[in-house]
Amino acid sequence: MEEQTTKQSPPEEEKVMSFWDHLEELRWHIMRSIIAVLVLAVVAFLNRTIIFDYIILAPSTPHFITNRVLCHFGEIIHVSSICIKSLHFQIINISMSGQFLTHMYISTVAGFILAFPYILYEIWRFVKPALYDKEEKYSKGGVFISSLLFLLGVLFSYFLIVPLTVNFLGNYQVSSSVMNQISLKSYINTVVSVTFAVGIVFELPILVYFLTKIGVITPEFLTSNRKYMFVVLLILAAIITPPDMFSQIMVVIPLVGLYEVSIKVSKRVYKKVQQEEIE
Repeated sequence: MEEQTTKQSPPEEEKVMSFWDHLEELRWHIMRSIIAVLVLAVVAFLNRTIIFDYIILAPSTPHFITNRVLCHFGEIIHVSSICIKSLHFQIINISMSGQFLTHMYISTVAGFILAFPYILYEIWRFVKPALYDKEEKYSKGGVFISSLLFLLGVLFSYFLIVPLTVNFLGNYQVSSSVMNQISLKSYINTVVSVTFAVGIVFELPILVYFLTKIGVITPEFLTSNRKYMFVVLLILAAIITPPDMFSQIMVVIPLVGLYEVSIKVSKRVYKKVQQEEIE
């Protein structure tokens, strides 16, 4: 028992670190994360054509891959309403510094998304000295899974939710005499907010893992309240998507899948916690 306790205890030098030592250590982790974001933001800034023409503005064109796939699918099922052959709106800039500031903003967002796995890695490095050997082993996988889920959520949103949102809101008219001229800032804010919202929502299994670990929720709670959670997921899908049923269904399907995965994660974590308490 003494040998096991010694093996699992944090290193002796970590125990004597003062509050200011920890603060200094945190400062350097934050600095390295900021530097990573800035470096990747500069790379994005220098590749303006790729970032804007081929990524940011691409969902607003009929030639975007999702729009072409939806057209092909609409022909197969004989539903022409999902085919985006033309987008009846124009993106305009109404501010003198609007395009430059938008370029800076999007470059920073791109830098953050690209650096997200490294940011999680820096967070893990900061908390690692306080972890036991077993916790450290599992936390390594948690960093990878968290990064993967976030990037999957971003890609899912970009290739499916964003083009549907742009098509619905950009072409919606209260009257045929009212033409849509969308400001660049409004378009960018819509794309970024929808993309980030779905990316964060895809972290649901990680959130459930930690809540189960600290005893806030149990697998029984998640299972018994499944029908209520489905209603919550529907509301969440309605918030982060345009107000059309097709978009909401396309979002709620992966959310339901993530919830079921979260139940399995919670069961495994809860079982391990129970075993540790018994030991």
